[in-house]
Amino acid sequence: MPRKKAGGDDYSPNSQDDSVVDGEIEENEKYVDIFEFAEQMELEILYRGDNRQIHFSTFNISRPGLQLAGYYRHFSAERVQVIGEMETAYLQQMTHQARKAACEAFMQQPIPCLILTTSMSPCDELIKATQKFNRVLLASKQRTTMFVNKLSLYLNELLAPSRTVHGVLMDIYGVGVLVMGESGIGKSETALSLIERGHRLVADDAVTISRIGERLDGTSPEVIRYLMEVRGIGIIDVKAMYGAGAVRLVKSIDMVVRLEEWNDKAKYNRLGLPDAEYSLLGVKKPLFVIPVKPGRNLAVILEAAARTHRLNDFGFSAVDELNERLKKSR
Repeated sequence: MPRKKAGGDDYSPNSQDDSVVDGEIEENEKYVDIFEFAEQMELEILYRGDNRQIHFSTFNISRPGLQLAGYYRHFSAERVQVIGEMETAYLQQMTHQARKAACEAFMQQPIPCLILTTSMSPCDELIKATQKFNRVLLASKQRTTMFVNKLSLYLNELLAPSRTVHGVLMDIYGVGVLVMGESGIGKSETALSLIERGHRLVADDAVTISRIGERLDGTSPEVIRYLMEVRGIGIIDVKAMYGAGAVRLVKSIDMVVRLEEWNDKAKYNRLGLPDAEYSLLGVKKPLFVIPVKPGRNLAVILEAAARTHRLNDFGFSAVDELNERLKKSR
């Protein structure tokens, strides 16, 4: 029979996806303070006009060589624009009038910012066009390829698709375990037991998940970071009570555990294979459904689940071991 998710809707354990988790996918764009961006990327601000922020909406980067030559078809103005030695040399060989026309045609585009690399000095025509159209002009001392790689990593992390889900994220033996289930099922109490056993809390109640490549990173919203609600006691500060070693800021998610009330009619996992794959932001993770009833030590069970996951990563499977033993016994 189908099980229930938080909120009461039916879900099939073999078709888990983002739709079964409360939370909204945030837009993949950010406004960043110019000075903060310049400090983090080690950039010099050559001109910013009355701009205070840069609007980043894509992690793609452009080197506008064709645009400086006058070709604007398929031009992506929303990308960060980077000019290196080659583009600068191309501008320098132009006549003054051609260079002025090229710079103005380019800077009138609604680009987020233009960055010069390799300590290249901008030509006067580029400076004037920047001022005329009130664009942001920055400069880096790094070589173009190195800087583009660094900028690409920055934008991928900044603009990573993210969503916030209801659950608890723990680091158990180095395995990121996202614990989900209906409110009151015992997620926080289980997490508290795990902390007592030396494991680390990442987030309680709300987990913000970001997709970076094929990796899912989980953290806590800042306002509730390292705080936990324990029914009957109230809010506790895990870092203050147990020390910095009991918490961590970010952890990649390796597996998902769903806690649910024990149902005598349900068929539960008895072999150790995942019940299904759980999809978050398009990345699938193994899902284990663990029934809850009095007398079950959930902390120990989650430790065993994390250890099993680590063994599977190393190529060991208890199910395969059992099959081999059965074959030998025949």
